[in-house]
Amino acid sequence: MVSSDQRRRQLAREKFERQQQRREEARRRTRRLTAVIASALAVVVVGGAATYVSLSGDDKGKSDAAASAAPSASPSPSASESSAPEPAMEIDKKAKYTFSLKTNQGAIAFTMDAAKTPHTANSFKSLADKGFFDGTKCHRLTTQGIFVLQCGDPKGDGTGGPGYTIPDENLTALGKAGADGTVTYPAGTVAMANTGQPHSGGSQFFLVYKDSKLPPTYTPFGTMDAASLKAVKAVGTAGVTGGAADGAPKKAVTISKATVGKA
Repeated sequence: MVSSDQRRRQLAREKFERQQQRREEARRRTRRLTAVIASALAVVVVGGAATYVSLSGDDKGKSDAAASAAPSASPSPSASESSAPEPAMEIDKKAKYTFSLKTNQGAIAFTMDAAKTPHTANSFKSLADKGFFDGTKCHRLTTQGIFVLQCGDPKGDGTGGPGYTIPDENLTALGKAGADGTVTYPAGTVAMANTGQPHSGGSQFFLVYKDSKLPPTYTPFGTMDAASLKAVKAVGTAGVTGGAADGAPKKAVTISKATVGKA
């Protein structure tokens, strides 16, 4: 018969073993994340890493291309800011909307299809109507590996958001992922940034100015017109401050006014 002391020791030992197992799993996740970031640094030569990157790590089956791309477009609002409910649905889900940005680098506009991305379109209209984007900067430019200009952060450092998150949408729009775990986000695409976790988008979005391969985990919700794509390309051509491949754009982009209306 097992005594009470022996039973307590057994339970304590089992608890210790579970703790050790959890710690080892955490160490493995950390090693995977470190490998992903190291791969991104090697391919993208990152000079100014954003505060928040993907926390999930990539599966071993994915190629280095997927691993290197994912951290380069993932900053989003911190979890502590994601407590409020998203705005009530007020848009016409059958309509298309135009998101127009007046910036110091020229006008940038893109069309949103509410039928495909109702939550995203509704959120952006609600935020624009409140002046949320007015006076904000496009804080991040990536010029190697992937080619994106990231905007929508009220803090300007990659950690800001609206205080809520919205669900992922339209993730199959760009086709099935290839063997490397990525799809092509064509030049002109506008997509949501996120933390790497499902349904973690807030207000940050990225403008793709050259075809870029990314995992199909970033909601594609808009398409820029030709003039807007040209304006964003000019920012990309100017490069990143300090000559790095990832960081604040040398040609700073400030949004003075954002409006959303039916297309």
